[in-house]
Amino acid sequence: MRQRQSNVVALLAPNLANPAMSTIAASTEEALRRVGHVMVLCDTHDRADLQDEYLAAMAAQLVRSVIFLGAVASPALRAASEAGEVFLFVNRRNPHDERAPFVGIDNRGAGAAVAAHFLANGHAPLAVIHSDHSSSAVRDRTYGFIDVLTKAGIAPEMLMRLSAPGDDHLDIGYQAAAAIVAAPQRPRAVLCTSDLIAYGAHRLLTEAGLAVPDDVVLVGIDGNPINPWLAPWLSSVVIPYEDYGPVIVDSLERIWAGEDPGERLLPYAFG
Repeated sequence: MRQRQSNVVALLAPNLANPAMSTIAASTEEALRRVGHVMVLCDTHDRADLQDEYLAAMAAQLVRSVIFLGAVASPALRAASEAGEVFLFVNRRNPHDERAPFVGIDNRGAGAAVAAHFLANGHAPLAVIHSDHSSSAVRDRTYGFIDVLTKAGIAPEMLMRLSAPGDDHLDIGYQAAAAIVAAPQRPRAVLCTSDLIAYGAHRLLTEAGLAVPDDVVLVGIDGNPINPWLAPWLSSVVIPYEDYGPVIVDSLERIWAGEDPGERLLPYAFG
């Protein structure tokens, strides 16, 4: 502590109830432990005030680094970023400076892959369900999807963009899917920007008497390992969350060495 440095690394997660977040956290903890570091895990619940509270608390504890596993815009993060403090951002880019070190996937490419899949299978009309959160992941997945459809000549009226307020992806999917049921021309296929959104949408659709995928095709982005067991109806873009830990630690070690790790994009697969 006399050197104002410890072997403790903080990971600030937005929602540990999300299997994707807990998988990344477990992978990161294991990778840090292998290089002699201890991880402190905090759940910000996607709240800017809690994120800032944890950021201040971790600074007081002299943690060596802070990893943001889904950052939101907040006054303290903005001030720290403008002051030149270096953090590592995972899944979502720094909302105040998207050039900051990042580990994740090509979210725009993932959305585009789903659009290409829908076009190849002749699905129309189409829809996308996303949270109203202005994160880079939501934005890029949605825009990547729409961009491919636009270039393919899909008219705007043939694409429904659906969302619902709140941070609970299950509830967002459930509430937004009501518009699918009520639509005069029901979408044949729907991109859900997370698997949890797809789970919520599936429940509403089945309650309305619709079969998935026979009546409506749902595709998520995450590739939750429980899908084959509990959601065999769901196709998903599979993200290797269990492999994030070593990449995160390698990026941290580059930061500690005074280097800029830049962005580290992991592969994804449509499954």
